[in-house]
Amino acid sequence: MSDSLFGRAGKALGWSFASTALGRLSTLAIGIAIARLLGPEEFGTFAVATVALLAVLSFNELGVSLAIVRWPGDPRQIAPTVLTISVISSVIVYIGCFVGAPYFASAMGEPDATGVVRLLCLSVIIDGLVATPAAMLQREFRQGRKTIVDQTTHWLGSLTSITCAFTGMGAMSLAVGRLTGALAGAVLFIAFAPQAMRFGLNREKAKALMRFGLPLAGSSIIVFAVNNVDRILVGAALGPVALGYYVLAANLAGWPINIFSQPVRAVAPAALARLQGDKPAMRTTFLSTAGLLAAATLPACVVLAAAAEPLIRLVYGTVWEPAATILPWLALVAAVRILFELVYDYFVVLASSRVVLTAQLAWLIALIPALVAGAAIADLQGAGAAQLAVALVVVLPIYLYELRRSGIAAGALGRRLALPVLGAAAVGGVVALTSHLITVDLLALAVAGLVGVAGMGALLYRLRHLIGTLRRIGAAADEATAEPAPVPAPA
Repeated sequence: MSDSLFGRAGKALGWSFASTALGRLSTLAIGIAIARLLGPEEFGTFAVATVALLAVLSFNELGVSLAIVRWPGDPRQIAPTVLTISVISSVIVYIGCFVGAPYFASAMGEPDATGVVRLLCLSVIIDGLVATPAAMLQREFRQGRKTIVDQTTHWLGSLTSITCAFTGMGAMSLAVGRLTGALAGAVLFIAFAPQAMRFGLNREKAKALMRFGLPLAGSSIIVFAVNNVDRILVGAALGPVALGYYVLAANLAGWPINIFSQPVRAVAPAALARLQGDKPAMRTTFLSTAGLLAAATLPACVVLAAAAEPLIRLVYGTVWEPAATILPWLALVAAVRILFELVYDYFVVLASSRVVLTAQLAWLIALIPALVAGAAIADLQGAGAAQLAVALVVVLPIYLYELRRSGIAAGALGRRLALPVLGAAAVGGVVALTSHLITVDLLALAVAGLVGVAGMGALLYRLRHLIGTLRRIGAAADEATAEPAPVPAPA
C-alpha cells in the first residue's frame, strides 16, 4: 500500500535522493566555477572556515533534535522544549565561535580567515532555530517539502557565491553564499512545519532530552573530529594551499556519501525506529539496507579512485592536479564510511550511545598519530593512506564486535556485502586499466562512467530481492501497528 511503512519510507527516500542528487549537481557546477575563479589559496582560506563551521554544527543543539525522530509518543509533546534548548545552546556556541575565531585561524596557518569564520558560523544560530521543524519533517517522511528547502538553499547559496566571486570578494564570497542559502532554507522550514516553532520548557522533558542528547552530542563532537581532524592537521602541517588541494579531493570523494548515503540516513532512522518492537525485523532491515547501499555506492567510490587523474585535470584544470594524488585514498575511505554511518544510525535507534561513543573515540585516538606520521612521511598521500588503515584495522573490528552483540553476526553482514565488494573490485580494475590506456581525458572519463553505471546497475538487479524483503517487513509492521491494543484484565 502507498501509505504503508515501506511505501512512505520509499517515497521519502526517493525525494531525498532526488534532492541530494540535484543539490550535488549544483554544488559540483558551482564548485568547479569557484575553484577556477579562486584558486587553491583562496579555496584553502574558505576550507579553514568550513572546518570551524562543521565543528560547531556537530554539537550546537546538543543532540536533542534527534529525539523528535525516535520519540515513541507524539513528538509535539517535546517540540517546544527541543526548540528552546536548540536555540539557546546555538547562540552560546556562536558567541564562543566569534571570540575564538582569531585563535583558530592562526592555529590553522591562515589568520586572514578570521572574518570568514565569524560570518560563516552565523549559520549555527540558523541551524539551531530550524533543527526542530527539520526533525519533524524527517519524522513524518515529508521529504518532498525538505527537497524544496534543500534545492532553494543549494541554488540560492551557490548563485550568490559565484556572483560575489566575480566581484572579487575572494573566500568571503563562499561564506556570503552559504549564509544566504541557510537563511532562505530557514524561512521555508518554518513555513512547512510552523507547529514546531513554539517555544516552551518542560523541566521533566528537558531532563529526559538532555539524558538522550548529551551522549549523542559528545559522540557528534568526536564524529566531527574523526571526519575533520585530517583537514585540521593538513592545514596546520602543510599550509592552506595544500589544504585547498586536500579539501577539493575530499569534496569529490564525498560524492557517493552525499548522493546515496545521506538520503538513506534521512529515512533509515525513522524507519528503523518504527521496528523497535520487532528486533528480528529491525536486524533484517539493517542487513538488507546495507547490501543495497553497498551495491549503489561501492562502484561509484572505486570509479573516483581509479579515474582520479583524468577527472581532476579535465574538470578543475592542471593547477589542481596535486589533488589527484590524494583522491584515490579518500574515495576508498568514503566507501568504508558509508557502512559506518549506517551502523552508527542503527545503534542510535537502539539508544546505544555507549557503542557510538566508544567506536568514535577509538577512531579518533588512533587517527591522530596515524595522520601525523602519514603526513610527515608522504604528505597528502600519507594522510589519506593513514585514514584508510585506521578505518579498516581499528574501527571496523569494533563495529563488527558490537553488531554481533546486538544479534547481527559478522558472517551475515559479510554475505550481504560480498557481491557488492567483488563487483566494485571488478569495476575498479577495468576503470584503472582504461584510464591508463586512454590518453584523452574526456574519453577516459566517459568510459569510466559507463563502466561504473553498468556495474552499479548489475549489482542492484542481482540484489533486487532485498527490496522485496524490506517491503514485506514494512507491511508486517503496518499490520502490527493497526492491531487494536488488548484490553487489560481487571485487577
